[in-house]
Amino acid sequence: MTEDSAQPGSGAQPPERDLADIPAVEVITRAAVMLMSAAAEKLGLSSDDPEDSPHRDLDEARRLITALAGLVTASAEYLGPHAGPVRDGLKTLQLAFRESSAAPEEPGKGPGEKFTGPVW
Repeated sequence: MTEDSAQPGSGAQPPERDLADIPAVEVITRAAVMLMSAAAEKLGLSSDDPEDSPHRDLDEARRLITALAGLVTASAEYLGPHAGPVRDGLKTLQLAFRESSAAPEEPGKGPGEKFTGPVW
């Protein structure tokens, strides 16, 4: 059996897809999900107490959220039915960042808000 002929239940990985064969919307959505997941980790959201998370790093979270906002804003027209959930996830992270900050910025000045506009 070759690597490309993985059988169900055999524990083998499914065959890798050539990047050229993956539709743009899937690449963009995967990138957005990765940025969201990383930002959530940096906000400490995977911990019971985010403030005590060993992964909490608001400077890193700001960068990730801003990158996500730029990606979402630039690609919203291509995301089709994925646009709404991705925007909702972004907004949730922006609000979580504001809540996590010792000195929250005013709406319109938070991470990614130069791309999305103020988040309330």
